[in-house]
Amino acid sequence: MLVTCNSTFPTLLLTGVPGLEWAHARISIPFCCLSVTALSGNSLILFVVLTEPSLHEPVHYFLSVLSTTDLGLRISTLVTVLGMLWFDARGITFSACLSQMFFIHLFSFMECSVLLAMAFDRFVAISHPLGYAMILTHAGIAQIGLADLTRGTVILTQLVLLVKRLSFCHSHVPHHSYCFHPDVIKLSCSDTKMNSALGLTALYLYLLIPPVMNPVVTLEDVFQHQEKSPLVGVLTHSILELCVI
Repeated sequence: MLVTCNSTFPTLLLTGVPGLEWAHARISIPFCCLSVTALSGNSLILFVVLTEPSLHEPVHYFLSVLSTTDLGLRISTLVTVLGMLWFDARGITFSACLSQMFFIHLFSFMECSVLLAMAFDRFVAISHPLGYAMILTHAGIAQIGLADLTRGTVILTQLVLLVKRLSFCHSHVPHHSYCFHPDVIKLSCSDTKMNSALGLTALYLYLLIPPVMNPVVTLEDVFQHQEKSPLVGVLTHSILELCVI
C-alpha cells in the first residue's frame, strides 16, 4: 500500500508469509505447537527454580532470568503473528508498533547480556571456587540484572524517540509480521542516519559482543587451569553457542 501524503504516525500493515497467504491457518499449527512448548518449558524452569531451595544458586538464577527474557520475547511477537495467521489482522497502530519494537529488542538485548553474565559466573566458579559465594551474592546478581535492564531501557528509549520523529510517506508495509527496528526505519522518507548509527551501536554492544565473549572468557580460564574434564563440556557449549550466533 502506497500513501501519497506525508503521514507522521501511520497505521502499518504487517506482512505474513509471502506467497503462502492461503496456508496461514496450516502454518499456525506447528507455530502454535512450538510456541506452547517454549512457553511451557520456560514456565516450568521458572517454577522449579523458584520453588526448589537447593536451586537458589547464581547459575540457576541466571537461567531463570534467561527463561524470563525468552518468555517476554515470545509473548511480544506472539500476538501479532497469531493475529496474522488466524484472522489476517495486518493493521497495527504506530504506537502499538513502537511498543512491540521496544519490548522485542529489550528482551533480545537482555538475553545476550544474561549470556555474558553466565560466562562470568562460570569464570568465577572455575578460577575462584572458594570465593564464589562471596563474589556472586544475591544482591550482586540483582544489581547485574537491574543494570542490564536499565542500560537496555535507556538505549531503546532513545531508539523509539528517534523513530517517532520520522515521517512516513512511502509504503506502510513492513517485511515482517512484527515490528522490527531496521524494518520500520526503512519505511521512512526522513533522514535515518542517526537511527541506523544508534541501532548498529546497540547491535554490537548487545547482540554480538556478549555471546562471543561468553565462550572466549570461559575457554581462556579453562585453558589456564588445564583441567581436561570441564574442557570438553565447555568446548561443546562454546561451539554450539557460536553456531547459534
